[in-house]
Amino acid sequence: MKFNPIAFAINIAIPLAIGALGAFFTASSVNTWYVSLAKPSFNPPNSIFAPVWTAIFITIGIAAYLVWQKRHTITRFPRTIAIYFIQLMLNVMWSFIFFYAHQIGVAVFESVFLLFVVIVNAITFYKIDKRAGLLFIPYILWVSFATVLTYSIYTLN
Repeated sequence: MKFNPIAFAINIAIPLAIGALGAFFTASSVNTWYVSLAKPSFNPPNSIFAPVWTAIFITIGIAAYLVWQKRHTITRFPRTIAIYFIQLMLNVMWSFIFFYAHQIGVAVFESVFLLFVVIVNAITFYKIDKRAGLLFIPYILWVSFATVLTYSIYTLN
């Protein structure tokens, strides 16, 4: 398939924009409310989160581009795209629920649901393009870690 730089840029920009929206919700509490919470010993420093999320959003944007390239061969392309956008919306909702609304318990449940949808998205993408599905592995691992971290913060507070 011929490389389409505009489509590639759009597919990268979409998850990065979602990440920016999540960062907006996070910024309201990361240096105030979040600092006051008890956290587990494995809680990474705040400086780790932005670069990890940026790398993940770029990676899933690349995966989306690989799937987009095959859009004409996918019988259920609208469903595939819907799954992708649902997991992106769930991602930003976690930031809103946890950091903006300060609802840690709700964020635990939302994180579990997010992880489930991310796995469904990875499997869906894998069936279309193995590389696209495999590019979701860091995302699955990070959301798994974030789910455990969220639960730990919930139990400590």
